[in-house]
Amino acid sequence: MRERIEKALDKVRPMLAADGGNVELVEVTPEGVVKLKLKGSCGCCPMSSMTLKMGIERILKQEVPEIKEVIAL
Repeated sequence: MRERIEKALDKVRPMLAADGGNVELVEVTPEGVVKLKLKGSCGCCPMSSMTLKMGIERILKQEVPEIKEVIAL
């Protein structure tokens, strides 16, 4: 599942990079919780929680339906 998540994140990374950010996959729990670290300007952006939930989480759940939740560390 981790490989499928990385593939899905590769679809998101160009959008994040356009704003000077990136995302790192930290952990996937057995319960289907994906833990990410937002990097660069995404790590301190006031809109990062919206980017995480409305953008990254939505795409990851489409690509990997087993995912229950995406959280930032």
